[in-house]
Amino acid sequence: MADLILINGRIWTVNPAQPEAEALAIVQNRIVRVGKNSEIKKLIGPETRVIDLEGNFVLPGFIDCHTHFLNGGFALRSVKLRDCRSKEEFVQRIAEKAKELPAGAWILNGDWDHEQFNPPELPRKDWIDSVTPDHPVCVNRFDGHMVLVNSLALKLAGITRETVPPSGGEIIKDPVSGEPTGILKDAACDLVYSKIPEPILTEKIEAVRAALKEAARSGVTSIHDMSDASSFEVYQELLGRGELTARLYVYFQISEIETFLRLKVKSGFGHPFLRLAGLKGFVDGSLGSSTAYFFEPYTDNPKAYGLLAAHMFPEGIMERRLREAEAKGLQVAIHAIGDRANALILDLFEKILRENEPRDRRWRIEHAQHLRKADIPRFGQLQLIASVQPYHTIDDGCWAERKIGPERARTTYAFNSLQKAGAVLVFGSDWTVAPLNPLTGIYAAVTRRTLDGKHPEGWIPEEKISVEEAIKSYTIRAAYAEFSEKEKGSVEPGKLADLVVLDRDILKIKPEEIINTKILLTMVDGRVVFAEPDFIIK
Repeated sequence: MADLILINGRIWTVNPAQPEAEALAIVQNRIVRVGKNSEIKKLIGPETRVIDLEGNFVLPGFIDCHTHFLNGGFALRSVKLRDCRSKEEFVQRIAEKAKELPAGAWILNGDWDHEQFNPPELPRKDWIDSVTPDHPVCVNRFDGHMVLVNSLALKLAGITRETVPPSGGEIIKDPVSGEPTGILKDAACDLVYSKIPEPILTEKIEAVRAALKEAARSGVTSIHDMSDASSFEVYQELLGRGELTARLYVYFQISEIETFLRLKVKSGFGHPFLRLAGLKGFVDGSLGSSTAYFFEPYTDNPKAYGLLAAHMFPEGIMERRLREAEAKGLQVAIHAIGDRANALILDLFEKILRENEPRDRRWRIEHAQHLRKADIPRFGQLQLIASVQPYHTIDDGCWAERKIGPERARTTYAFNSLQKAGAVLVFGSDWTVAPLNPLTGIYAAVTRRTLDGKHPEGWIPEEKISVEEAIKSYTIRAAYAEFSEKEKGSVEPGKLADLVVLDRDILKIKPEEIINTKILLTMVDGRVVFAEPDFIIK
């Protein structure tokens, strides 16, 4: 007899051998049967719990392939600047947060986007100095590659007009006075980050608890966390307490490779709820911060080509670390945004892969955002995973052409082209850069309707993909990206009971309506971790 059954639903299994079903049965944490109501009801015993799906739509639990999970938890409790549309609103929210906090406490996170201001304008320290005399401020642009700090934070970090930025970073200075404006980019941010007190373990635990609740509400049952070694302690603590309600696949920074080498740990080591993934590296920055690395200059700043990230310095270190990862059987996931950054990492991957015997590496390029047309086929040729974040398409699409022009934009987030070229296309959110809810990502991938409403038929519409393909990129392909496709990513007997229930069939509704779809229930390991009140388990 089953421990739990789900009946009266429309289940899209992502299993080509049995694409659809009405019901399924679970024993402990595994799916044991999938089929018609009449078949599954035979497994009801005196102790079996029953969920009546009432015709709602069931999918495998969503797997988010790119998050900053601990930071996301902290951001949920921090100042919210993402939707600020003006200087006045920006300053007001920081002022309000300063009133909430004791003197000396840092004001952090924020996720602001200056491209939403009218006109677009980078914020400055003098905007906020008067409202934060007793609070150091370090609020990041939503992409995480640029921060605004106030004068107090600059003083604590020892940054002056004479300060030379580190390799891979930039300190923006006023063209007249030569004084720092308060804007720091990429590696220069570390000058201030190093002065921010490290949160204590209890604070981190509370942040992860908040992030886990957000994941459950969003139907996310597995997380790929682009993290560092310090986060692992928090996850391990919550695992020991039995509090993890999503499965975590954790990447360390590639600069921390010695941790793996010392322990001789290979990718995938760990517990079903907490595994070591491999190494996350950076080639460049971001488009919005003008630090994405391009062959040609920025359209809005002809002197700028972007920046190589700190992980690229000293010269040759990225190649050395990739070779060490290859020798030790480690998976790598490398951030590349600009076309030159992508070309650089493709060249390095190709060089290393051709010098070594074929094996199941599943190496990844994170974002793969702006590509030269000639580089797209290389993803398939090298059997790479293109780990992309579709929501960025409808966000960046509001302003990207101002920065790089329409021609380079033709191959921005080239989902359809990458898929046709043989890349394994997987989806993530980059949370908190974008919403965690995968339905927003599916909507973005299939409509490409920018948030400003200016592209109702889709921005670069030839790169749209189908709803079916978008679902696969959040499920079975995402499971493949973490070597787990035999354990999850589809609804079939033997697999883990990680499921999500939606209030409408997103395969049948108009694509533009997907954004209004609600998560009704999220199940992880056979346990309901989120449910709307109307869902009754008998």
